[in-house]
This record gives sequence, C-alpha cells and structure tokens, in this order.
Amino acid sequence: MSHRISVIGGGAITDDQRELAVAVGRELGARGHTVVCGGRGGTMAAVCRGAKTQDGETIGILPGDDRAAANDYVDVPIATGLGHARNALVALNGDAVIALAGGVGTLTEIGFAGIYDRPVVGLETHDVSDLDLGIALETVETPEAAVDAVERALEDRS
Repeated sequence: MSHRISVIGGGAITDDQRELAVAVGRELGARGHTVVCGGRGGTMAAVCRGAKTQDGETIGILPGDDRAAANDYVDVPIATGLGHARNALVALNGDAVIALAGGVGTLTEIGFAGIYDRPVVGLETHDVSDLDLGIALETVETPEAAVDAVERALEDRS
C-alpha cells in the first residue's frame, strides 16, 4: 500500500547530505510512496529528484504565495503564504515522517509530527530521545532502513 511520506531536512546541505536525500527519495519512489516536502531547495529538491528517478509523485508545501517557487522536481506545488508556519502542514500531510539533517525548521517539523501523531524515522537528524517529548523517533542508518521503518510503523497502525 502506498502512502504519503513527509521528508524533512535542511535547505542548505552538504554534498553527502544531498546524496542521502536523493537515495531516500529514490527508495520512496521505487516503493510507490508519494513524497511530501517543503518544496524548495536542499533536502527538498534532492528527495524530490530521487523520487522522480523512479517515477514517484512529489508534493511541495511552499512557504510563500508563488507556486512557481517550487523546485523543478515537485509535481504538485501548494502555495501557502504561511512562511515557516507551513512546517505544520508538511508534517500533517504525510502519513509518516523521515527526518534528515537540518536546523531549527527541521526540528519544528519533528515537533509537529509528534503533535499530529505521525511516526518519525531519523536518518542523521536531531536526537530528541533525551527530551521526553513523547515522540517515538526511530533512528536508522540507511535510506532503505528508513523506508522499511516507516512502512512497519504504518502497518502496525492499520
């Protein structure tokens, strides 16, 4: 069964982080999942690019009011005009969340995933395990393991 999986991470990333995000997108696309992201650059463009190599579908939830601001790999750009507040919508519109390396924006999306009771899988992201937030963030080591983990979490919920 395919799902919408939100992938969150930084807008400014290293080459290694970019490769990891492309690999996550590729794995999601290959398994028929739709990628939901913030729709712009960095992690967002990389994960969408990876998904598109496998004919995957991508949704970009943009902070501004211009759909044309989406990266070239977004199939469905959604303009919100909400700025950083759109982070809530990125988490809300996925059935589960894969968190990659990022800054405070990524951290807020992890928080919103907890608020909306979405399973979160971390791959080289923030460690929130010591904060006692009630967010079940499973940490994994590879893109394949990340997708395996979100699929297991969603299967356990059905």
